[in-house]
Amino acid sequence: MRTTWDFTGTRALVAGAGGIGAAVADGFAGAGATVVVLDVDERKVAEVAASAGPGSVKGLSADLTSADACRNAVEQAVHMLGGINVFVHAVGVNDRRPVLDTPDEVWERITAVNLDSAFWLGRAVGGVMVAAGYGRVVYLSSVSGLLAHANHAPYAATKGGVDQLMRVMAREWAACGVTVNAVAPGYTETGLTREYLAGPGVRASLESLVPAGRLGRPADLTGPVLFLASDAAAFVTGQVLYVDGGRTLV
Repeated sequence: MRTTWDFTGTRALVAGAGGIGAAVADGFAGAGATVVVLDVDERKVAEVAASAGPGSVKGLSADLTSADACRNAVEQAVHMLGGINVFVHAVGVNDRRPVLDTPDEVWERITAVNLDSAFWLGRAVGGVMVAAGYGRVVYLSSVSGLLAHANHAPYAATKGGVDQLMRVMAREWAACGVTVNAVAPGYTETGLTREYLAGPGVRASLESLVPAGRLGRPADLTGPVLFLASDAAAFVTGQVLYVDGGRTLV
């Protein structure tokens, strides 16, 4: 993806090799950054690293539902990159069902992947950035952290939690040269939503709720993330940027 941002010399860690994470990693690499993409799925990691061109994106696989594994992954990324200037958390899973039909194991899995990893990775990366006196952290949140979508209880709770975690980190680290923000997409066409969107009438119903008349694409998130990671956003911290085609307006 073409970008007006120049990240030459920037060292970026992108957690999540799915549709949005892959697009963001490619965007940073295309703007001159050296990127480590982190995910539990070794195949996805390899695909993202290979598609971005040799040397621009490096892959790292780890279990992101373990505090120790998250800490070790950040240490490995620091070793691979020589430091971390930018961290993007684009990790997320969902399981659409009513609250009364949500078993404990579904709640536990979604909170572990979406929220626990956001804290563990963010804490580890934040320590590196605070010590260096500079850093840009961007979380991928969701409009579900604001809107009360039915059949989304664990997912919505974790994304609302990510928003508030981001704000606390932003307040604590603002004086240390570290900004922390979130980008919140509306429904976006990725592997996470593909099966759901294929259901009868689902796509048309969701598109009818978006003033822009379409669903999001991973490339729609790249520019906003790169902006928040750039020095153009040096005085922006603790904010949620909704990238939703106007979905939160209605």
